[in-house]
Amino acid sequence: MKPPPYRSIADLFFARVTATPDAPAFLYPEEGIWKSLSWRETASRVRELASGLLSLGLSAGDRVAIVSTTRLEWILADLAVACAGGVTATVYPVSTEEDTSFILTDSRAAIVFAEDAAQARRIVSRRDALPCLNHLVLFDASAGLPGDAMSLLDLAALGRVWDAAHPGGYDAAAGAVGSSDLATLIYTSGTTGRPKAVELPHDCWLFEIESIGSLNLLGPSDLQFLWLPLSHVFGKVCVTLGIGFGFPTAVDGRPDRIAANLAAVKPTFVCVVPRIFERVHAKVLEQALAGGKVKAAIFRWALGIGTEVARRQSEGRPVGAYLEARRRVADALVFEKVRRRFGGRLRFFICGSVALARELTEFFAAFGVMILEGYGLSESTAMTVSNLPDRNRWGTVGIPIPGMEVSFAGDGEILLRGRGVMRGYFGLPDETARALDPNGWLHTGDIGALDAAGHLAITDRKKDMIKTSGGKFVAPQHVEGKLKLEMPLIAQALLHGEGRRFCTALISLSEEELLAWARTEGIRDASYADLVRDARVVELIRRHVEHVNANLARYEAIRRWAILPAELKVETGELTPSLKVRRRVVEQRYRDVLESLYAEAPHGVLVTNSLEEPPDQVSP
Repeated sequence: MKPPPYRSIADLFFARVTATPDAPAFLYPEEGIWKSLSWRETASRVRELASGLLSLGLSAGDRVAIVSTTRLEWILADLAVACAGGVTATVYPVSTEEDTSFILTDSRAAIVFAEDAAQARRIVSRRDALPCLNHLVLFDASAGLPGDAMSLLDLAALGRVWDAAHPGGYDAAAGAVGSSDLATLIYTSGTTGRPKAVELPHDCWLFEIESIGSLNLLGPSDLQFLWLPLSHVFGKVCVTLGIGFGFPTAVDGRPDRIAANLAAVKPTFVCVVPRIFERVHAKVLEQALAGGKVKAAIFRWALGIGTEVARRQSEGRPVGAYLEARRRVADALVFEKVRRRFGGRLRFFICGSVALARELTEFFAAFGVMILEGYGLSESTAMTVSNLPDRNRWGTVGIPIPGMEVSFAGDGEILLRGRGVMRGYFGLPDETARALDPNGWLHTGDIGALDAAGHLAITDRKKDMIKTSGGKFVAPQHVEGKLKLEMPLIAQALLHGEGRRFCTALISLSEEELLAWARTEGIRDASYADLVRDARVVELIRRHVEHVNANLARYEAIRRWAILPAELKVETGELTPSLKVRRRVVEQRYRDVLESLYAEAPHGVLVTNSLEEPPDQVSP
């Protein structure tokens, strides 16, 4: 199903509304109930908001920022900006006030959509530093309107008045937008430095629809559940796919509702990041092993059967009648219960953002849960390479989508070229020249290779490769992934060793998992800072590190490690909004801890207790 070419996102949207006006477009939760919005109803709300923006003086190419978690209003506002001829500038809702202020200033956003009064107050507090900001619009005004802010309902009311007074004005604004015009400024979180705005014209988004459409991967009978941040290119392309192919999208960005929403919505596919699988994997193992010896034995037997079946299917080998019969029994006893957690209708997950451990792909495949790992960047409009249901090779991120070329530099860096590649970095010509060479190749900064079947495998980040003083190269993501696998207590890990004689690790524990562990141990009223120093926690981590080291080469083994006194978080600037560790920030913040790990002392384990409270923020 290949959609016909369109001139803009607005053109694509209008065609969808015309084709299936009464089909469901979006599902959204309201007071505990999932409600539906048709494409016709969506078009009506978008028209009101777009006209409202035009009434505020929005001109073609003007930037409008959105600062909110994932919710229906985010999508309506974004479509309204596109249909009014504006440009959406994305801001992660958990960005620091400093980063938010920087993005609003850098993009020169005259209008800002904010989620609620709390988000609005963060913006208003820096109003003096935002000379371009003229209007602030709140999605949720239930807690009041700070300063001169207006509600989304106010904007819609302005739009109805403007639309009535300007016949044809809305259609003219939408029709004036062309494929080469700028649609979106995606501010990349980056692991170092200030956010950079990736310029994505309308054609980049349209290319995704045309290319993915030719794969017959998705269709109008699908139902998507969306919780990914819409300020990230991965989440935003999911919405565009729904418009292109006509399937409905259930929208709720609350992380604590993911499990309940999957069961209630019963989606056919979900786009996710690896952390979801790490958490589910740990919970499934924990529950299986906590059910007694018999239940644990049945689980291990079923897992062995499922894994063997999945491996044979992945390698194209026959399963055989006897093994298939055993799989059916294992499915009835174990696997079906796990799949019900995902709603029971799931065809596959599409996983991206960071590398997924092959062990996790295999684990879920054993349960009959397909994970299609893919690869892309903000600079390439998300999906660039992907596995497909009939061509799913574990340990790879798949094959290039039609129209996208993949090549390699001499050092193994992955190069991309095609219509999905960005126009450049907004206002940063030198950065653009470094990323895009004269032949149009995007230098990704990732290292990889194609296997014999043409599937791309990512081995590491070019800048993250560690070279020890002994001349050995270590891929940190490989070791960090092993640390987090099967250990839900570990939220993040950072391997260090550049120019050093051995590797060390900084380990950040999950506050949620740590407090849950404390409850099972009968520990009450203990703070996070106390628990990370608890001898029992230290022993758990020590044994796990030893287990990981047993499967590593000597030069990449973790010789010393430290449990950090606070969980790494986006709010403190240590993680990017897409949950990647900002290595330089963390290494700078905990440089004294790292130096102590390399101090002349007997090799062993150090648990830092030098910081009683989380340290002050260090600018990236």
